[in-house]
Amino acid sequence: MLQKFYPDEYLDSAYIIDFDALYRKGYRGVIFDIDNTLVPHGAPADARARALFAHLRKIGFQCCLLSNNQRPRVEMFNREIQVHFIENAHKPSRKSYLRAMELMHTDRATTLFVGDQLFTDVYGARRTGIHSILVKPIHPKEEIQIVLKRYLERIVLYFYRRSQNTPTDQERK
Repeated sequence: MLQKFYPDEYLDSAYIIDFDALYRKGYRGVIFDIDNTLVPHGAPADARARALFAHLRKIGFQCCLLSNNQRPRVEMFNREIQVHFIENAHKPSRKSYLRAMELMHTDRATTLFVGDQLFTDVYGARRTGIHSILVKPIHPKEEIQIVLKRYLERIVLYFYRRSQNTPTDQERK
């Protein structure tokens, strides 16, 4: 039952993903969550985010930001990035993931998703049938409803790691 929340990959950061290798595998579009995936909650695009999107553009990727935040927040982040975006996305609803692929002219086989939350980001990507990469949150400060979800995520991640034969953070200590 919990498998529907399991990501295809789980990494420490969006900034360590080997996008060159993913492009060689045939991926052409990347859908990103913003807050705590690319920058701390509410922050503008920083130098690291700008460099990432410049690199993705150079490789040939199409990108789309997919956020449950309202338009002013997403526009503020996108000001220096200049990619497609969808605000108020209602993740994990499939509708916005499908719309993002339309905007990028990609399909399920050529699109991947990168986000920091299991129950919105990863679950939505899985429901849509696209490759999902879960990354650890950038910053510990989060809204209360997200903090509460993180407790449930820990349970799912425990079983995910066991299914992958990956030691949990506690087992590594």
